[in-house]
Amino acid sequence: MPNPDGFAYIVQGEQVVISHHGRNATTLRGRRARVFLEDVESEDPQELMARLTGNYRRGNERHARNHPRNQRR
Repeated sequence: MPNPDGFAYIVQGEQVVISHHGRNATTLRGRRARVFLEDVESEDPQELMARLTGNYRRGNERHARNHPRNQRR
């Protein structure tokens, strides 16, 4: 699975706005925003933002694994 990309975040006062390819994906407020700002320094920012926005998995991984084209893997 390719690494997530296209995420960005902006701190606006007490909240953090996360966007994906220029479109707002989610807004974190309060404790979640503080924890995000701490974690973004130590983790991969793109992967962290993908997890928080729910844009991490599409739900078709199990079906794709069983597809005849992927049986060799």
